[in-house]
Amino acid sequence: MSPRVMPMRCANGIQALCMPKARSLGLLVALIILLADQASKFYALGVLDLEFSGPLTLSPMIDLVLVWNRGISYGLFQQNADFGRYVLVGLSLGAAIGFGLWLWRTHRFVPALAIGLLAGGAIGNGLDRLIRGAVVDFILLHWGEWRWYVFNIADAAIVFGVALLLYDSWLGNAHPVEPDTVKDPSL
Repeated sequence: MSPRVMPMRCANGIQALCMPKARSLGLLVALIILLADQASKFYALGVLDLEFSGPLTLSPMIDLVLVWNRGISYGLFQQNADFGRYVLVGLSLGAAIGFGLWLWRTHRFVPALAIGLLAGGAIGNGLDRLIRGAVVDFILLHWGEWRWYVFNIADAAIVFGVALLLYDSWLGNAHPVEPDTVKDPSL
């Protein structure tokens, strides 16, 4: 049986106010992704007015073009009725809760970072569905005639989060547990 990881001891003696560094990292990353995602969507809709101004070329490889995604990744399972929309909102909320529980249990930095990316992305896209009725996608990468799908910061965070989890799973336990946790040898 593997030894159980014991929670860190708090300097202030109040365990409820003491948060492991890996968990703090995950929460901070989730918050940063959520804020960056929502701010970029506000800018695309409110300042650039992509809905009425049309596509905007930023560089030879990047355009800003508005797409209202009423489905999930890559526009799959489009939901044009309110019932489907709220099912997707519920799935986003469920995913965010699941990521929060997973983050609460992790003591390693790479998984905490990945979970923060996933949670921030899920909450950002879930808020879009709840508030706007669809996810605001507006970043288009292209090279000549080749076009990637239109995405947003939340989508990119989710992709990077999955990539980090795959990377971490291939390395196994090669990543150390955060230094302020101790293993209880009696277990």
